Amino acid sequence: MRKTGSRGTGLPSLWEKARKLIGPEKGVVHLATAALLNAVWDLWAKQEGKPLWKLLVDMDPRELLSCIDFRYITDVLTEEEAYEILQKGQVGKKEREGQMLMHGYPAYTTSCAWLGYSDDTLKQLCTEALKDGWTRFKVKVGADLQDDIRRCRLIRNMIGPEKTLMMDANQRWDVPEAVEWMSKLAEFKPLWIEEPTSPDDILGHAAISEALVPLGIGIATGEQCHNRVIFKQLLQAKALQFLQIDSCRLGSVNENLSVLLMAKKFEIPVCPHAGGVGLCELVQHLIIFDFISISASLENRMCEYVNHLHEHFRYPVVIKKASYMPPKDAGYSTEMKEESVKKHQYPHGEVWKKLLAAQEN
Repeated sequence: MRKTGSRGTGLPSLWEKARKLIGPEKGVVHLATAALLNAVWDLWAKQEGKPLWKLLVDMDPRELLSCIDFRYITDVLTEEEAYEILQKGQVGKKEREGQMLMHGYPAYTTSCAWLGYSDDTLKQLCTEALKDGWTRFKVKVGADLQDDIRRCRLIRNMIGPEKTLMMDANQRWDVPEAVEWMSKLAEFKPLWIEEPTSPDDILGHAAISEALVPLGIGIATGEQCHNRVIFKQLLQAKALQFLQIDSCRLGSVNENLSVLLMAKKFEIPVCPHAGGVGLCELVQHLIIFDFISISASLENRMCEYVNHLHEHFRYPVVIKKASYMPPKDAGYSTEMKEESVKKHQYPHGEVWKKLLAAQEN
């Protein structure tokens, strides 16, 4: 009998049962895996005295590949194919690293056009962003078509025809509804529609893609993808034109490496998701590494930026001329300020005390 239990009894261990029930490789188990491994990568980079992107860039291709689990994806990417991609990426690597250090990685802003903002707020935020040099903007859509048409027209008129506009529906629509809705927003020339339907509906995304690509609208998705297998299938089905990795949804750097390599094989640009607490700080390392060592291209590539909550981190992102400047401090930029951690600790932190007191009253 195969030994699967922790004591060789042949019975599944409690951990293995739990893993199957609440995983595997998705959900809370995968999020926990990402948290732990992100910390390990942070420690490794600090031990080497390098920012994470530089640690990855300086790694030998075989060492990088040893960090990747190729199970379930060898039908589209073998280890030898991945090695060939990394070997090709050695050519011009120093020049691309210098380019990043000088100019940074292009970013786009999501901060101007959240649902619920008044027209005056949209105008004010767009005006400020344009003054700061932003050329790529994302607007949230999907609540009300006529409202979307008005808001998109307002933003497009403000930013002009030469700047890039993207749209994000945050999983609002069924497949036919997505096609119909976006057909009516096509006049505003969006580069992509993000998460038009359920993130688990690979064939649905493929159908939407087939309908909208002739209109010049790409499909972007990935921030809610459970694992590398879902990305593999999205790529196989030609269900996306822009791939959005997430530093905390996938199994840390290790699994993101496999997705970056698959995206390169399929020649699909990677445009990471980076809202939320610390996601900008994390994903900047991955996309800078991707440009230097894998993709070697900035065509139709950009990384999301949201301008809030950075004040809680010891090494916050640095944005210059609407670009992420490569971090210089050692580690994965994940370390939070001690004061912020104390304030937000449950249940005795200052923030939680106020929330709990308000509930009691």
